[in-house]
Amino acid sequence: MSGSGMARLMLLDTASLYFRAFYGVPDTIRRSDGTPVNAVRGLLDMIARLTTDYGATHLVACWDNDWRPQWRVDLIPSYKSHRVAEVVDHGPDREVVPDPLEAQIPLIRKVLQLAGIAVVGVDGHEADDVAGTYATHATMPTDVVTGDRDLFQLVDDERNVRIIYTARGMKNLEVVTDVVVVGKYRVLPQQYADFATLRGDASDGLPGVAGIGEKTAASLLGRYGSLDGLLEAAQDPDGGVSAPVRAKLAAGSEYLKVAPVVVNVVRDLPVPSLEEVRAELVPVTGEARSELERLASEWNLGGSVKRLLEAFDAR
Repeated sequence: MSGSGMARLMLLDTASLYFRAFYGVPDTIRRSDGTPVNAVRGLLDMIARLTTDYGATHLVACWDNDWRPQWRVDLIPSYKSHRVAEVVDHGPDREVVPDPLEAQIPLIRKVLQLAGIAVVGVDGHEADDVAGTYATHATMPTDVVTGDRDLFQLVDDERNVRIIYTARGMKNLEVVTDVVVVGKYRVLPQQYADFATLRGDASDGLPGVAGIGEKTAASLLGRYGSLDGLLEAAQDPDGGVSAPVRAKLAAGSEYLKVAPVVVNVVRDLPVPSLEEVRAELVPVTGEARSELERLASEWNLGGSVKRLLEAFDAR
């Protein structure tokens, strides 16, 4: 436990962080044989800083067992399609991951394991869904670390769930609470998924409803409360929905039938408990520490591993 004695869970959108580390740390940082290790070092430094600065006592690295689940693609074929690599043998879709980063992912998994950091993924689901499940059922204050605004839907002041938003870099982290979501988008966090459905999101290949942008989406949800409430009102001649908006909703009706399932994170995955994955942060000791220090030397991870060990020693 941290010095305050208060339990606090931190959930990492791990791929979001190691991509950020890869692009944010110079690729001149390499092992003696020339293998890049910038993503590994950057990720470890992020974890050391985040757990320290935000007082995490429990940590789960949420993993993309499937970064583009087929069930989401079946509903919206354009989902993340711009991030799919062309595979000449027509094998499974692979996310476009630069080779120098791809080469570091096994080492990332190894280092997280040696540091005692719980890594949890669920087949057929994204890290977002793992984070959504843990955040929804957490019995302690929870911080979700991500650069993906989709997870704003998890923010819940009443349950002490916040987003630590990394989109502007580690020097400009933003703690996202109810008031921040309302300030940015004029909707409540629990309306965010409906808002994203209506507005669309090019970064995820979500088309949205043609002709309905952020302001209109926020205004409609402010008046009708939810997408279901809006669609119900649109079917009622006395529902108050203007003819142009009704026409746009009608044109997008097929999309609106399936999009909420794609946009809403799953909150009920069969994930192991925090106790089962040993999520509580403790100092790294014994053989694991020795092996981590050996890897740090072999792979030129020295300063980053040292900072991580010091952060966990302070638990």
